[in-house]
This record gives sequence, structure tokens and C-alpha cells, in this order.
Amino acid sequence: MWHQETVFYQICPLGLCGAPEVNDDIQAHRILKIKDFVPYLQELGIGAVYFNPVFNSDSHGYDTRDYNLIDTRLGTNEDFAEVCKTLHEHDIKVVLDGVFNHVGRGFFAFRDVQEKGPASPYANWFHINFDGDSSYGDGFWYEGWEGHYELVKLNLDNPDVQHYLLDAVDYWIKCFDIDGLRLDVAYSLPRWFMAMLSDHCKSLKQDFFMLGEVLGDNAGYMYTEAKLDAITDYPSYKAFWSSFNSLNMFEYAHTLKRNAMDMYRGRDLLTFVDNHDVNRISSTLTDERKLPLVFGLLMAVPGIPCIYYGSEWGIKGEKIQGVTDALLRPELDAPAPNDLSDLVSKYIHMRRGHKALTLGDYKDLVLTNKQYALERNYEGEKIVVALNIDDAPYTIYPPIEHGSYQDLMSGEMVDYNGQLELPPLSITYLYKHA
Repeated sequence: MWHQETVFYQICPLGLCGAPEVNDDIQAHRILKIKDFVPYLQELGIGAVYFNPVFNSDSHGYDTRDYNLIDTRLGTNEDFAEVCKTLHEHDIKVVLDGVFNHVGRGFFAFRDVQEKGPASPYANWFHINFDGDSSYGDGFWYEGWEGHYELVKLNLDNPDVQHYLLDAVDYWIKCFDIDGLRLDVAYSLPRWFMAMLSDHCKSLKQDFFMLGEVLGDNAGYMYTEAKLDAITDYPSYKAFWSSFNSLNMFEYAHTLKRNAMDMYRGRDLLTFVDNHDVNRISSTLTDERKLPLVFGLLMAVPGIPCIYYGSEWGIKGEKIQGVTDALLRPELDAPAPNDLSDLVSKYIHMRRGHKALTLGDYKDLVLTNKQYALERNYEGEKIVVALNIDDAPYTIYPPIEHGSYQDLMSGEMVDYNGQLELPPLSITYLYKHA
């Protein structure tokens, strides 16, 4: 499928577009700002944009009010259709956040229950006990997602809820021509529901992409029982920054082998170095000089790489636990390309230009605390990737065929005779075709 050869770009529209943190119900047209970013994204090499929630919500987007209406803080449905059309015209696909486990307290059906109690036709849309009370004094108890009572858990066993959600997705495909969904908290969703949703979407668009948010390991059921195409690779995310900070490439190499060769062999994982829920990679690294190397490795290893908006420029942002995620989702006025993003673009275009980096298998060649070399192969195309995270040069002796290789970073030819000199803080891509 197309996703296997695509580099994704994640945008939090409420943040990037500068929307108020709490919905003020004032109609604006902020979402149109994203059109200004589209030529930049195409030049960067992006093939798909994954949008955090865009539908009308109480505050951060994951507390939905209406699945059929673009958030008033962002604009109108026509505005977002225009954004999607512009992306598609630049050969960039659109993936939306599907928040199907819970809704906000402002969701129309929940508000009807607040007004009418057990007499509401929507009383069975949620997990409600009318003999109790909520922390908000609603006069009834309801289940919130993981104890967050601003997020009202939907009763997905209810056929009316299922029909409502499927009809909404039908509308998204028809109106916005979306190409995929990222299922929020997929680990909390029933497997049968995800399978039903996947079958439904693929019946409308055969190459529709289904991604599940998974935080831990042992989630193979997401591909089989839930019929998803990919899941988020949080173990590799942790290994990326931890290996660079602790000067221990064994951690990353072990995680990659466990995921790509053992636990999820033949399956697709969405790989990333940061996102809307965690610190920016530039804030996480103890040595920012290694930032280009992190992106260079991300584009070299198996997986579907995803860049969080602005991180390719090195912007910072830290999560204040239990207080706010706003610092992770800043407003940006316009694209701000710099030396780092130019380098990231080069990595992306190398990846897009060589199937060995997207579809190829891999094997480890050299592994020390501060050096790591691996090989990617696909139908006669071989790419050797060698990383040195040390301040000093280092010589490695990868067990590969002697002869001439093209250095993809410089374009020059390199004669390999058994040893490879790695400059300090460097990543090298060597290409050879049989």
C-alpha cells in the first residue's frame, strides 16, 4: 500500500492555527492557514498529512461535540474541504484522527441526556448509572475515559452509536476525500469495532489506511483481529532519544530487532521521534548537535516515519504533566525552513528515491555504544547506513562486499576495502546496486 513508501507529517491544527484553548463558539477561518504550508510540505518530501482532531469540540479536540462539523475555531466544512483539495493537488494524502472511544460533555447526545435523564433517546449511547452522580453534579454517574470525566465514554455496543460513527466517516470520505484514519486510543477500542470500521472504510476506498494508537508491546492482534494496517511504535520512540542521550546504541538496535524482526515481522509500524503528547525531540536531547543524526536514523530504518510539525526546524516544547500540553502544540505563522529542515528534506528524498529504505529488509552490521551500522536490501539495491554519535572519528569494519559505493549524502563515489572512516557526529548512507 501507499503508506509503506510515504513520509507522514503530523499537524495539530488547533495549535498551529492559533485557536483558543477552550471553544469560544466564534466562527473563524483559521484552518485556511494550512494552505500556506502545502508547497513547503511538498518540497520537504511529505506524502501524507496526519491531522489531530479537526471536528467541533469542547477544548483540545479529543472531546468531540459534533463529528460532522469542523471546529468553529478552525473554520467551516467548506474551508477544510479546500485545504484537503489543495493537499491532494500537491500529491499529499490526508489522514484524520478518529476519536471513537469517547466524546466531550458538549456532545449533542450527552447534552440531551443531561436535559432529559432516562427519558432521553440517547441514554444508552453511554455507560450511565442513573442511581449515582458525577463529579459535575449531573444527577447520574457515567464512565469517563481512564477517569477523565470530561471525556464521556461511548457505548460502542449500541447499534445506533455504530451507525452514527460510520455515517460520519462516510461523510468525511465523501466531503474531504480522506485517505486514512488514525484511531485514537486504539488500545481501548473493541477489536471487533476496529475490524468493522476497517472493513467499512476499505469498502469505500480500497487503499484506505488504518493506523492504531498503541502505547506498549504485544499488539499483534491489531493487525489480525482489528484489521489495522499499522500501529504507533512507542518503544522505538523511547529508544531513539534514550540511546542518543545515554550513548548506548545497543538500546535502539535491540528495540529495532525485537520489533521489526521478531514481534512485528512483516508488519508496518509508524515511527516517530516526538508528537503532540510528548516533549519535542529538541527538548529531550541532552546534546542538540545530535538532532540531525536522529532524523537521519529515522529515515534510514524500517517503519513509516512521521515528523511532528516544526520539529524539523528544531523547535522546542515540553509537556507540563497534569497541567497543559499547549507548549507541545504551538501556533506557527508560516513555514520556517532552516539548515536542519534542509537536511531532513535530503534524508526524506533519499528515502523516497530508494525502495531499499522503504520496503527493504535489514540486518545489523556493526554495533558499539556510540556507533551503529545496518544494511537495507531490496531487489538488488543495497544501502549501508553508518552512524557515529561520538565527538571523535571512528573506524568500523562492516562485513559487506568490497568495491565502489555511492555516498548518497555527497553524491561522490567511495571505494570500500574493508574499513569505513566515520567522522565525528555523522551519519553515512552508502548505495550500491547489483
